[in-house]
Amino acid sequence: MMKNFFENKVAIVTGSSSGIGLATAHLLAQKGAKVVLAARNKEKLDEIEKELKEKGADVFTVKTDVSSEQDCRNLIEETVSHFKTIDILINNAGISMRALFKDVNLKVIRALMEVNFFGTVYCTKYALPYLMENKGFVIGVSSVAGIHGMPGRIGYSASKHAMHGFMSALRIENRKTDLHVMLVIPGFTASNIRRSALIADGSLQGESPRKEGKMMMPEEVAKAILNGIQKKEKKVVLSIEGKGSAFLKRWYPSCLDKLFYYHLSKEPDSPFE
Repeated sequence: MMKNFFENKVAIVTGSSSGIGLATAHLLAQKGAKVVLAARNKEKLDEIEKELKEKGADVFTVKTDVSSEQDCRNLIEETVSHFKTIDILINNAGISMRALFKDVNLKVIRALMEVNFFGTVYCTKYALPYLMENKGFVIGVSSVAGIHGMPGRIGYSASKHAMHGFMSALRIENRKTDLHVMLVIPGFTASNIRRSALIADGSLQGESPRKEGKMMMPEEVAKAILNGIQKKEKKVVLSIEGKGSAFLKRWYPSCLDKLFYYHLSKEPDSPFE
């Protein structure tokens, strides 16, 4: 049934060169969607495009840095030029950070806001006319950090909270239209986002401090995204961390403060003293 739902729908996936974005692009292609791959690494995108086309998928790639408004406009224009329309926009591109606010260079926080928040805003703005015409779907891939402030990830938390506010307001504005807006909140997921996370001075963190084997796999998140789209969910919260955080945020926020602090302070090479 899911294959029929996604058959021939045009879906853009930002940040599709790795992790959740890559898994989602693969699953959409498998379900018969026309997939637009968007990320900064054109060489990697070309490899993925070739692989998917060999499996019979209809795929198109556009090199895109979502922190650039012009790149986001170009992504939408190139997609419409190639596929004539847009049915699904999955705002997945994101970067993280790991540093205390007292130590961090403010350019790091600006970089996270540009990618995680404004990237979503830019892509959604230019895709909106086509999505509204098609009664389409706007998805924002967020994080537990969008539910509650995450110490040591202050810029990441701020950007995801901003995304939540934007997506919620957009959904309410469109109560009387057929545009569907959905937030997806995975728990800790094994992906490249931690290896590409920024530290206090803006340089890359490198190797992840967390044990990836104990995290959700990107394929699990991809399945949840497609299932949520088909069911027209408003919010999809995944994993024990995500559901537990949402519960504690509502009923025991001070307890969540303590849990977040304790959990993140126990990471290898934690920025906490």
